Amino acid sequence: MLKGLRRSMKDLEEAHEQSKPENLAQKLPNLVELYLRSNNMVTVPEAICDLAKLQSLDLSDNSLQVIRPEIRQMRSLHHLRLANNRLKTLPPEIGDLKELETLDVSMNLLVTLPARLHQCRSLQCLTADRNSLRSVPRQLCQLHSLNELSMAANRLEALPLDLGRSRELQFIFVDNNVNLKGLPSCLYNKVFGCSGCGLSAQMSERLLSVARGEVTVSLPAEVQAVGLETEGVVPLQELAMRALHSPHREVNLFPQILLPRILLELVECPLGHCHHCSRPMFTIVYPKIIPLRETALAGVHLRTRVSFVAYCCSSQCVRAFSLQI
Repeated sequence: MLKGLRRSMKDLEEAHEQSKPENLAQKLPNLVELYLRSNNMVTVPEAICDLAKLQSLDLSDNSLQVIRPEIRQMRSLHHLRLANNRLKTLPPEIGDLKELETLDVSMNLLVTLPARLHQCRSLQCLTADRNSLRSVPRQLCQLHSLNELSMAANRLEALPLDLGRSRELQFIFVDNNVNLKGLPSCLYNKVFGCSGCGLSAQMSERLLSVARGEVTVSLPAEVQAVGLETEGVVPLQELAMRALHSPHREVNLFPQILLPRILLELVECPLGHCHHCSRPMFTIVYPKIIPLRETALAGVHLRTRVSFVAYCCSSQCVRAFSLQI
């Protein structure tokens, strides 16, 4: 009887050993969906990153504090859900997930999103609600497959100038960002939510701002100069960047010694494109503010004080721009 009991215990130990995470790739090489919600996980087992055919991974409602760089190995991943964890950062390697279509990082502690996320060319839905985001990398405007973007209940003070320029992006939600006072005019014809925005009187000192009448709107931190409608002289640096830029040119062809890295990044990804003539802008913008109360959408978004902002490349474009109603 005792001998039989020992065998049973040995069998249980062997079965437990085979079920350990490090054996997942060997035991389940064709696994395509894995749901590990609500398991009090603090780290992601490295073995999960070895599941080469995994397409859907749900790690929501855990206690994750970090995501391994090895996540780049999951080349087949289509859906990644990390909601309700303790993440303060995301690894840049997440940009290597070329097949990723859905990313949910809501209810974490994120202050920013990795700029390399724009390399996820298949990304269609990005949800980052209820974090501590203060800004959005302008590179995310290059996600031409992105259809829905939700960043409600963060600490956003400004949005990328080009946000909404892509025809694919149709749904944008930035509700309850009390310091957000301006929306790029490209969002006007989209389905957007901005309830609870513009309600804070606090203005960040590190962001440039421009005032028109009673309205003051924060501008992205990358903006180095704000053009006035009466100015007609474009800074030399802006002219040089326009000459170097070409949407069909590989930036890597420029020797690194020619420009500082930050300027090389600008050549590759401008601050934005003129909302009137589509010319790329690098160091200076000419903003034109249209208060929400002056548009046909005023009755739809009652609990908000935001305005639409047209970002233009010259005083001529500012004067010529008109919001399509």
